[in-house]
Amino acid sequence: MTPSESKPILIIQTAFIGDTILASSFAKTLHDQYPDAPLHFFLRKGNEGVIRGLPFIHKVWVWDKGEGKVRSLWRLIRELRQYEFRAVFNIHRHFNSGLITACMRARAKIGFKQNPLSFFYSRKVNHRIPHTVDRQSWHEVQRNLQLLQAFEASFPMPFKLQEFRPVLPITIVHKDKVAEWKTKPFVVVAPASVWFTKQWEESSYTELVKRLAEKYQVLLIGGPGDKDLCQRVKGTTEAINLCGKLNLLESAALMEGAERVFVNDSGPLHLASAVNAKTTAFFCATIPQFGYGPLAAGAVVLESPEKLDCRPCGLHGHTSCPKGHFKCAKNVTVEMALGTISRP
Repeated sequence: MTPSESKPILIIQTAFIGDTILASSFAKTLHDQYPDAPLHFFLRKGNEGVIRGLPFIHKVWVWDKGEGKVRSLWRLIRELRQYEFRAVFNIHRHFNSGLITACMRARAKIGFKQNPLSFFYSRKVNHRIPHTVDRQSWHEVQRNLQLLQAFEASFPMPFKLQEFRPVLPITIVHKDKVAEWKTKPFVVVAPASVWFTKQWEESSYTELVKRLAEKYQVLLIGGPGDKDLCQRVKGTTEAINLCGKLNLLESAALMEGAERVFVNDSGPLHLASAVNAKTTAFFCATIPQFGYGPLAAGAVVLESPEKLDCRPCGLHGHTSCPKGHFKCAKNVTVEMALGTISRP
């Protein structure tokens, strides 16, 4: 091992939880390529639970904006500048992550051209949404791994995407926490989304749960703020509302072994991918070609069978349907969803 190889490597991803989960795949691949280099991971507070505890992560840096966004950022930058990094990989495309990258002491600084401070990078690649190669839409995992290829050209692209699923630091403690709800055949339903137009209709989820509860134990998951929604979706069935009772890793452990997991285009989808759960993903206003679809074996994407000129209506979704009809959700039926549960 040469001195250069023993220097640490920094990964920066300060976006939302789903992006951080997907970035774990990049971190694992980077470790496989450079097992002797200690990996540091910089992220925003609230996301550390899906990275801290991974055996290949040496140190997690948590940016707590509640301490004062600018003050806490500069404090962390000063601490990070005590290290001389072999390389810095910035997966995020916004100004603050570009600033961190620019300030680092590193032989190589690699990131996406779309970052406003990318002129400080030594190597950069294009982040395109959608990104199509040979008529195939690339996943975000593939877009991220372009950064590794820019640093080390021998890294193979393309590759078998399912071999690069995200990973989570799930332990026996997380599995024991959810074991009581997995004593008979069960399904997991995560009906909430931050964006209204990313969420399959509440009435459809309600009917789906009613039908599923005739045969399976139905487990509803989400954050504390999703409790009322899940209670309405539960209706008069014997489904169990676990909103606010499980953390992210416990939720992922619950998904493992489910007959099927039903999710929107949202964070729980990537939890399901990490544990290779049989997944049914509802894509309403957004499309899987954006690169954030399921990576689990046996995953199914459900979307409007009718081609809609207004779809997709944006990259992230809206608080209401811009056209007022919300056909992208209404056209996905409960029968379509039930039809996926018997798939291998």
